[in-house]
Amino acid sequence: MAGVFSTPRPVPNKRIPTITGAVVVALALPIVLIGGFSVKGWALAAVLWVAAELLGIWLARLPTGADHLRMSGLVALTMAWRSIAVMVVLLIVTTANKPVGVCAVVIYALAYTTSLAVSLVEYFNGPAAGRPER
Repeated sequence: MAGVFSTPRPVPNKRIPTITGAVVVALALPIVLIGGFSVKGWALAAVLWVAAELLGIWLARLPTGADHLRMSGLVALTMAWRSIAVMVVLLIVTTANKPVGVCAVVIYALAYTTSLAVSLVEYFNGPAAGRPER
């Protein structure tokens, strides 16, 4: 089991996790409509999801590594602030309008968690760095 966590692997493609999160957000709309939950909350979660993912896509295109330390720092800080900004927006909205905020928090959290789970599955099922794919 220790080898699973100590084996370096290449970073998996972000396309499938991003699409999976978007599908979760899209599938939440009928549930919100049928359940009588806040459509504004769903819309807020959808906008935050799209904005955060577009920022992530843009950041993934920037050069990073030892040869690009400034850009690496910018990418790292922006990735951290991306999550913090989403949390701050959701906190402010939840404080101002609880039904809208709670709906948005639940949908965004489900999308993020699903995306993260898919990313982890892809990462740990991928080939080890420097080894051919099975």
